Amino acid sequence: MRLLRHEAFYDLFRSCKRTAFHLEVVDTYSTPEESEPFRKFLAGEPDDFEWFHDWTDLVREVTSSGIVMRRARVVTEPNVDYTRWGLVVAHQNIDAGEDIRYLPRHRIDPAELSADDFWLFDDTLVSFTTFTPDGAAGGGAVTTDPVIADYARSVWNRVWDRAIPHAEYIRA
Repeated sequence: MRLLRHEAFYDLFRSCKRTAFHLEVVDTYSTPEESEPFRKFLAGEPDDFEWFHDWTDLVREVTSSGIVMRRARVVTEPNVDYTRWGLVVAHQNIDAGEDIRYLPRHRIDPAELSADDFWLFDDTLVSFTTFTPDGAAGGGAVTTDPVIADYARSVWNRVWDRAIPHAEYIRA
C-alpha cells in the first residue's frame, strides 16, 4: 500500500476511467477543516460552503468527463448531529454530480461491512481513508491487490443495493 495525499489523492479521480465509489461507515468525523462549518450548523447560522468548493469543483470536473461518482453512507438512526449536517452538505455534492445514498445501520449485519471507509475506483483500485492524529484528512492508503479490491466491491455492492437515495431518505 502507498499513501496518497492532497493533489496525488485528487489525481485518483482524474485518472479513473468509469467509476469512483465511496463507502462511509463512521457516524462522526472531527476534521479541523469542518469544525467551523459544523459549529455554524449547530448554531443555526448560514453557510456559504466556500470551504467545500475544492471538493465540489473536483466532483464537477470528474463527473462532467463521464465518470460515475457514488457515495454510500451507513448511518445510525436516530441520526447524530454530524449525520444531520451531512444531509444538508450533501446537496452540494449532489448538485456537483455525485449520487448519494444512505443505509440505516440496523439494516445490515456488521459482518457484511468494512470497518474502514474507502474509495473504490474502476472496481480495481481501493483507497482506504486515513486521518492524522488530530483528525484531519490524511489522504488515501491505496492498493490494487485483487483480493482487497474484490472484497471492497462486494461490500460496496451490498451496501449500495440496500441504500436509500438522498431525496427519499430526507423525506422519511
